[in-house]
Amino acid sequence: MQKIIKIIILFIFLFVIGIFYISLTRDTNYNTSSLINKETPEFKIISFDNSNFYTRDDIKKNNYTLINFWASWCAPCKIEHPILMKLSQKKNLMLLGINFKDKEPQAKTFLSELGNPYDLLAKDKNGKHSVKFGIYGIPESILVNKKLMIIQKFVGPLSVDDYNNIIKIID
Repeated sequence: MQKIIKIIILFIFLFVIGIFYISLTRDTNYNTSSLINKETPEFKIISFDNSNFYTRDDIKKNNYTLINFWASWCAPCKIEHPILMKLSQKKNLMLLGINFKDKEPQAKTFLSELGNPYDLLAKDKNGKHSVKFGIYGIPESILVNKKLMIIQKFVGPLSVDDYNNIIKIID
């Protein structure tokens, strides 16, 4: 009986070591290059105030649109918010904010305290739209041109370098 217990403990130990090894060697960088130069997926998403829906036709109206997935509970979303506020001042860039699996009162407080950079504001309560756009986590942003082509995808909070890259593209 003791021999069986020792074998079981050995297998459990080897299993844990194997999982640990896999987690250390796994590539955690997401390959977003497969999305570049692909057409934006079809979508129909409800506005934040439930008054209407937004679709790809709303993106066609602008030279460039930055689609930003965010939530009030997301600490990195607060970090990138000043950059979104600066981007909101650019005339040839529309910002579509998609609030991800958030509670409406907290999202409203977030925007009232930090400012609302979005031209269009929508909500993705169940995460269905984030899946369509290949979102791994938030914040993530997707830069789209007037032809509905994805130009660039930003995983994580937008940085000053990301801001500069966006400005180079849209100007």
